[in-house]
Amino acid sequence: MFDWIIETFKKIALRINLSEYYASILSESIAFISLIIIAIACYYLAWYIIKRTLYQFIKRSKTNFDDILIRNKVIARASLLVPSWIINEFSPQTLPSFPKTFSFVQEAVEVYVIFVIAFMLDAVITSINDLYNTFEVSKSKPIKGLMQVLKIILYIVAGLLIIATLIGQNLSNLILGLGTLSAVLMLIFKDPILGFVGGIQLTLNDMVRIGDWISMPKYGADGDVLEITLTTVKVQNWDKTITTIPTYSMVSDYFTNWRGMSESGGRRIKRHISIDMDSVKFCTAEMLEKYKQYQLISKYISDKEQEIESYNTENKIDTSTLVNGRRQTNLGVFRAYLRIYFENHPRVNQDMTLIVRHLQPTELGIPIEVYVFSKNKAWVEYEALQSDIFDHILAVVPKFDLRVFQAPSDGSINKLTDQLQKLVKPETSQLN
Repeated sequence: MFDWIIETFKKIALRINLSEYYASILSESIAFISLIIIAIACYYLAWYIIKRTLYQFIKRSKTNFDDILIRNKVIARASLLVPSWIINEFSPQTLPSFPKTFSFVQEAVEVYVIFVIAFMLDAVITSINDLYNTFEVSKSKPIKGLMQVLKIILYIVAGLLIIATLIGQNLSNLILGLGTLSAVLMLIFKDPILGFVGGIQLTLNDMVRIGDWISMPKYGADGDVLEITLTTVKVQNWDKTITTIPTYSMVSDYFTNWRGMSESGGRRIKRHISIDMDSVKFCTAEMLEKYKQYQLISKYISDKEQEIESYNTENKIDTSTLVNGRRQTNLGVFRAYLRIYFENHPRVNQDMTLIVRHLQPTELGIPIEVYVFSKNKAWVEYEALQSDIFDHILAVVPKFDLRVFQAPSDGSINKLTDQLQKLVKPETSQLN
């Protein structure tokens, strides 16, 4: 076929008085262009056949991997090899008079084939990662970083093959020659190498998974992990912004993973209020009678009074002085109330730690810390419960003849000043 095209157009060229050389150029160029057109037409024909046959078969199959291959265009990229095979097979017939041009075309076809195979293998690697992500284990052990490393190696090998093809050298000799550039390559690929090492450590040590809630103040990250790649970990913060953290930093720097809380039976509430030390006192009989009206601690106060009375009687304590023996304090009764309050709270997990304790007194008062766990771990419900609890605590503190300590505000100071002025004015008027 191509011989006929060359002969026909060569005769036409000679008839219009072109030289033998230019007639050969014209005729063989037309033959080569015809070959390219045929190669492109064969590609579209092959693609049409694949879509009408293979794609329809894949869509009916029950497996997921072939659908993933279609989505990542593995078969579409493989069909790009059709025109390269046709050009490589028939180009000698279209360029018989120009061996150098034929060699150039062969090299170009080889480079094209390397590119296509690299893109096809890239799609295969992506498909493997997508298939792996359909399994539950992918959340705890993502392999996207490993797949990115394979892609980097793939494109490095493809680049070396292209260079070796263009300069006509053996690939092994080219790799040996690149040994002197190893330091430069290490510098260029420093981040991917560190990221790869960090990714392996994150995976093997199960330090972070996709979907984990992590906090890393150094990078302003506080939210759910969306993606773990070769060089970065992508985190969606609670305000819906996206923070990217270098993968290696997850190993070398400090971060908090809240997975343990998510997998446990509750979410911790750890907060304190400060009690004014001047309001702490021994309970009188009248105070205890008042406190007994509070249902939650009525029985506790009665039992405690009996225990204290028995102790003081057995040890012949002179109770006429408040310092002697054992006595209840309003702060102690208040702490007991809080403990019983949490033991009866329906939204507090009773199977986890439950503590109401003193912290070290400071110039800001006595901190009374609440350490309990909410049954509901969802952020909104957790914050609502925490607020409800401390609303109740702040409201109930005065009922035990205690005061919450807080720094005086401008309003408090102004009120005190007004009261002093009212006291001073009558005395001034009497003097006058």
